[in-house]
Amino acid sequence: MSIADPVFLLFTTCPDVACATRLAHALVDERLAACVTRLDGAHSTYRWQAEVTEDHEVQLVIKTTGSRLDAAIARVQALHPYELPECIAVETRAGLPAYLDWIRAQTREESD
Repeated sequence: MSIADPVFLLFTTCPDVACATRLAHALVDERLAACVTRLDGAHSTYRWQAEVTEDHEVQLVIKTTGSRLDAAIARVQALHPYELPECIAVETRAGLPAYLDWIRAQTREESD
């Protein structure tokens, strides 16, 4: 019996729409994500370098699999303008089986 590759939601934020679009396209083009949802209008409050800061950001929700997760995180780090980008992955526990299978199919490494 084979165990299906787990599906993850990987979260990151970007400083603007252009950055978010660039990251989303790269991740999907490289089959590191099946889909990236961009949520403009996020407001982040955080402590950075001993100061409380507020920024408007674009939240990304990246749909990927366990087998592609490390590569997706590495790619976010490589393309991201932040010194320390948010990369938080949450494993899905349930979902529409056909959608989860679609994510797995779209992130499968090509054998060509």
